Amino acid sequence: MPVKPGWEGRFFEDFEVGDVYRSRLGRTITEADNIWFTLLTNNTNQIHFNTEYAKRTEFGKPLVNSALTLAIVAGLGVQDTSENGFALGWDEIKLPKPVFVGDTLYSESEVIEKRESRSRPQFGIVKFRTRGINQRGEVVIEYTRSVMVWKREYAPRRDLFPTPREE
Repeated sequence: MPVKPGWEGRFFEDFEVGDVYRSRLGRTITEADNIWFTLLTNNTNQIHFNTEYAKRTEFGKPLVNSALTLAIVAGLGVQDTSENGFALGWDEIKLPKPVFVGDTLYSESEVIEKRESRSRPQFGIVKFRTRGINQRGEVVIEYTRSVMVWKREYAPRRDLFPTPREE
């Protein structure tokens, strides 16, 4: 039976300045997500996990940890932007709107720069402007980041699926 290859992400040659990629999936943030992430990162700001404290703030309820917002929005874009590379740096992270438990986030990334790597010829460098957008269409996070992306001919083999043994 023929096996159809799955999506392997984009390589350096696949990107063009001006391309826009929107995540196929959205991700709804739960209270457990926010509390666990806050605990895992040792963030002691009560605005993320103490409802009574948060009620006394301008927000009136707990805020989602901004580092979680960044992680989810970046993760939603990996399939299109960095599945075949790794981050070199993050710039200008802005949080124009708060994120709350129950919000669903989506990721949109635009290619704003592309160049060959001067020191590593098997790679190129792609810079993206990414926006995290909630279910109401509000931009809740925006940032730029640079990614070192494999050129197709140099990328490591991705065929990791084991050959089934007949018994």
